[in-house]
Amino acid sequence: MRSLSARMNLYRIGELAKAAGISERTIDYYTKLGLIHPEKRTLKNYRLYSHETLNTLQRINQLKQEKYTLEEIKDTLERWKSVAEDAEVTDKLTKLEIQIQQLERDVKELNPLLKDLKPNQARAVLTNILPKGAACIESLQILLNQFTPM
Repeated sequence: MRSLSARMNLYRIGELAKAAGISERTIDYYTKLGLIHPEKRTLKNYRLYSHETLNTLQRINQLKQEKYTLEEIKDTLERWKSVAEDAEVTDKLTKLEIQIQQLERDVKELNPLLKDLKPNQARAVLTNILPKGAACIESLQILLNQFTPM
């Protein structure tokens, strides 16, 4: 038989820690920092966390892997939550932000390498990258234009 918290899609701290692959102590720490919040408490004062909290923990892990500090992570999560309450939207925005920052780092690393290439080699590299880069810029522009007043 499933526990009451499983039927209600709420996790006790141990269940959440196991599902997220982190320690209960980390859950406590993130709760104290305000990165996550319990959905409610049981009569015995156990904290219960929602499935959205599990998604938030996964986002925190992604951002930590990208070398964000916990303060930066908190700011990022708060910024996206202020934009949209929908977990799927905030998840996509977080992933997009991570990808953009990774792209920026890759370009910075690539720039000195391209300078060392012969002109015809650099031109060939840029010719291969240009269509994909232009498509990416166009996609971002379309996204921005949908939400920017004319």
